[in-house]
Amino acid sequence: MAVRAARLKRLGAVTAAVAVALAAGACGSGDSGDASSDGTVTLEFAQWWAPELPEGSFDKLIADFTAQNPNIKVKLLSAPYASTKQQLVTGAASRTLPDVVGLDGAWVNDFAKQGAIADLTPLMREANYDASQLASQVQVNGKTYMIPVVNFVYPLFVNQDLLSKAGVSAVPSTRSEFLDAAKKISATGGNVKGWALPLDTAVPNGVQNDVMSWLWASGGSMLADGKPNLTSAPVKSTIEFIKSLNDAGVIVPGSLTMKEQDKVEKFTTGQVGMVIDSLAHINLIKKNNPDLKFTVAALPAEDGYTGQRGMPYASWGIGIANSSKHKAEAFKLVQFLLSQQTNAQLSTLANGFPGNKTAVPDFSQSDPLFKTAFDIYSQGYPANEFVGLPKSEDLMRSFAEQLQLVLTGKQSVDDALARSQEAWSSQM
Repeated sequence: MAVRAARLKRLGAVTAAVAVALAAGACGSGDSGDASSDGTVTLEFAQWWAPELPEGSFDKLIADFTAQNPNIKVKLLSAPYASTKQQLVTGAASRTLPDVVGLDGAWVNDFAKQGAIADLTPLMREANYDASQLASQVQVNGKTYMIPVVNFVYPLFVNQDLLSKAGVSAVPSTRSEFLDAAKKISATGGNVKGWALPLDTAVPNGVQNDVMSWLWASGGSMLADGKPNLTSAPVKSTIEFIKSLNDAGVIVPGSLTMKEQDKVEKFTTGQVGMVIDSLAHINLIKKNNPDLKFTVAALPAEDGYTGQRGMPYASWGIGIANSSKHKAEAFKLVQFLLSQQTNAQLSTLANGFPGNKTAVPDFSQSDPLFKTAFDIYSQGYPANEFVGLPKSEDLMRSFAEQLQLVLTGKQSVDDALARSQEAWSSQM
């Protein structure tokens, strides 16, 4: 995901020894072994978070945990995202995962079906943990396998100068207002358009971030009882709205081969007035174009909708290995990272939003737009129904292929949704 790519740029060179250590440690034993003779338990914790945070900051948080729990030691297995993914996929297949694992939502379904990660529901119950404080949980068949610790959201980015030039006085809040603003921005001339829609099928996350986000912003769902429900009225309304934007000529040309980074570049250079983008790109956009005047806002909802608005997100998730002999101790670490104080600290360090609804990051040293986005996030809910689905990238790709045919006039919305429903049903 883009948030991940943006953060990885800051990592610099990572020594090969780190990846080797992960390969040797993360997937070697399957658990951290029995408790030592003095009753001390050692947990292995594999994640990609530490390299993406200020140096030493994650180690300090873990040191705080072990100080509070002297009978538990934590061995951090830290490596870049790609290395972590490779090792955890291997470990999941062989049931040799570390006790605690950082998770991407895209892995959860496969790991759960392999029996590699534990159902957290009974662990929460045994620990008398109040799950209502969690912003979200990732479930498979009604069982929680991952808890998002830090969320990275995708609000609407708006070029305020282009909006003003187009004679639009306020940031659009509804679909009709968005269409009107996009038309007026596109009418200002030059190569400027109102909106960008990346639909490249090689990297199909535009379906998640730029298409289904309109559905979630109006409280809708693409699923029913965990199964595809793509022919429903809310999904049809969403696709018809996107088709209306295309028919009005307000979308940047080249959507069929556009990737997320292309969208960000066009917004940064002032070629598009509005995009749905990762909050992680705020600093990047300001660095590349310090004179660009822009703001962030909630995604426009369907006209007349008054409920909470969903906002697409990516997460640093956490789970526990099914093979761990120390699940109770492992859940203590999960609890610690999701506690109000620690979760606020971790979210501040990561420039992300808390997995604990009661935690509030410290925005005093960050760009004011992060606080604006957090207020939007707090009034709505994180929404990403692709998290936890099997072969989620394949689902996005097949949907993008059908939507491309709609936008090029080769099939109707109804036919596209019916074919997508059929394709998804065969995979879910």
